[in-house]
Amino acid sequence: MNASIRVSDDPSVQYLLRLGDTCLIHAQRLAEWCGHAPILEEDIAMTNIALDYIGQARALLTLAGEREGAGHDEDQLAYLREERDYRNLTLVELPRGDFAVAVVRIYLLASLLQLIWEALAGSSDEELAAIAGKAVKEVRYHKQHAGDWVIRLARGTDESARRTQSALDMLWPYFREPFSEDAVDDHAKATGLGPRWADLQDAWLAEIGDTLAEAGLVTPKATRFESTGKFGRHSEHMGYVLADLQHLQRAFPGGVW
Repeated sequence: MNASIRVSDDPSVQYLLRLGDTCLIHAQRLAEWCGHAPILEEDIAMTNIALDYIGQARALLTLAGEREGAGHDEDQLAYLREERDYRNLTLVELPRGDFAVAVVRIYLLASLLQLIWEALAGSSDEELAAIAGKAVKEVRYHKQHAGDWVIRLARGTDESARRTQSALDMLWPYFREPFSEDAVDDHAKATGLGPRWADLQDAWLAEIGDTLAEAGLVTPKATRFESTGKFGRHSEHMGYVLADLQHLQRAFPGGVW
């Protein structure tokens, strides 16, 4: 079995991993919808969205490995870290849930990622800025596509409306995590690497406000709960995600097609 690797605590590397790991684990959860979406067209759409996030994760993990300078490539970073060394937001590791959970999560996260990628287009790291230029086009589509579904479900039957509001209520507390301030965000802003995610909260709330209002959804109240996935302290669901993600590489170390 391949030995696990540890990654540098350098704040620039950690900043890249937060975004890269969030894309990676989000894609893994979305891939679970392959063959299970309510209609064939949406089955294909969900799979394509997952592939977009895989592409973003690959680019970011490759860049993180290069900036770390320890010889780690995208595959090693994806498959050979232990749970505590992943820096993804907790909300992407939560179980797949029903279709309402899927589209609400895609919409809320894509709205945030659009703001992040737009800011990263002006990054002091030219390679990161180039990645952002492509990624922002993808997440704009994700946001629009999922936002349309949020409105459709919330204004559909009593059952679909109830499930959509329930999905929003369940996911909302996990969106406190992206906006919590820390030294990694501060370093990114100070060096011009990227925005402090904490500074994007007001813009994010404004971004999603019109869609939630059109859908007739009630914005949940803030709570004291705060998840900590970006610090490497994950929910009980993360281990199961990694078991699926890493199984083949762990079972057949260094395997290639």
